[in-house]
Amino acid sequence: MGASAIHSAEDARRLARRRLPWMVFDYIDGAAGAEMGAGRNRSALDAMILRPRILRDVSERSLASSLFDRPAKRPFGIAPMGMCNLSAPGADLMLARVAARHEVPLGVSTVASTAMEDLIVEAEGHAWFQLYFSGDGSGTFKLVDRAKAAGYETLVLTVDVPEVGRRPRELRHGFKMPFKMGPKQVMDFALHPRWSLPVLLKGKPEMANFRMDGYDFDRTESRAKATWETLARLRDQWTGNLVVKGVLDADDAQRLKSAGVDAIQVSSHGARQLESAPAPITVLPEIRKAVGPDFSLFYDSGLRSGEDVLKALANGADFAFFGRILQFAIAAEGEAGLEQLWSVLSEEMSIAMAQLGVTSLDEVRRNA
Repeated sequence: MGASAIHSAEDARRLARRRLPWMVFDYIDGAAGAEMGAGRNRSALDAMILRPRILRDVSERSLASSLFDRPAKRPFGIAPMGMCNLSAPGADLMLARVAARHEVPLGVSTVASTAMEDLIVEAEGHAWFQLYFSGDGSGTFKLVDRAKAAGYETLVLTVDVPEVGRRPRELRHGFKMPFKMGPKQVMDFALHPRWSLPVLLKGKPEMANFRMDGYDFDRTESRAKATWETLARLRDQWTGNLVVKGVLDADDAQRLKSAGVDAIQVSSHGARQLESAPAPITVLPEIRKAVGPDFSLFYDSGLRSGEDVLKALANGADFAFFGRILQFAIAAEGEAGLEQLWSVLSEEMSIAMAQLGVTSLDEVRRNA
């Protein structure tokens, strides 16, 4: 079938579902609770309309953008995702190469399955390190120092995980990090040899950023001790760009701006945390109003197409990030699948811009 079978994000998801073990697919695809929040995200995006305009010369269109005064070839990047190598061996590096080619940020998760040092090199510097505050914070700030030493210029503090959300699909399969193998998992893997055999050859994915002295990471460890004082300490320690991710409240956004962060990422963690959280796209305009027109505002959660990105830009975002659909493309057809989906997303966006009668992203924002 090949990568040419991927014509949309849903195609990538459908193929990934066929090829991944059930445990792995449900870890990537799942959301909190009964997954009503994920449905709310999608419904809100689907309900938003973009108004076509006609008889304008749109023969030359640009998807070029910028972030922190650096050019980007697309207005969308790669959200930080944990354990991407579960989708296929080497997935982290595939994502890094896309980031390098298109000069967009690769979000490197605290729980990435490839070391942060290797990823920033492969991404040719186009990498941001995503940070979870955990436990008493001692290990967290060691990771900050390590990111600085590796050459990271942008740090993304994720604040919407004081406790890891309950995701029943994960729990039913006994999903844990690091992997715990039992009879159910062995059977699951045996029934999906296209995934299992390459993984066996490469070795099971591990959380690569914790191969360091004095830090044993526990994914389920409480992150509830993080406070505004924690943020102030991080702001003092980190001299580069500081992004705070997981914001859904305008008052919080105003306070973050006053605290000196450089950007805010409006996000519900892909609906993987609080099932009853609002759809992020619905609070994006309110947060834009709260922080003003010139403050950097990013968006993720629920995006499935290039047209979705235009909706985020039209509602106040400067830049957007795709997540799990990129893993689905890799699971479906490896690096070729990822490249195909990236091209699909770009083409979807460019064609939609033509329909809207705009040739640049600035026009999308101005016409919102």
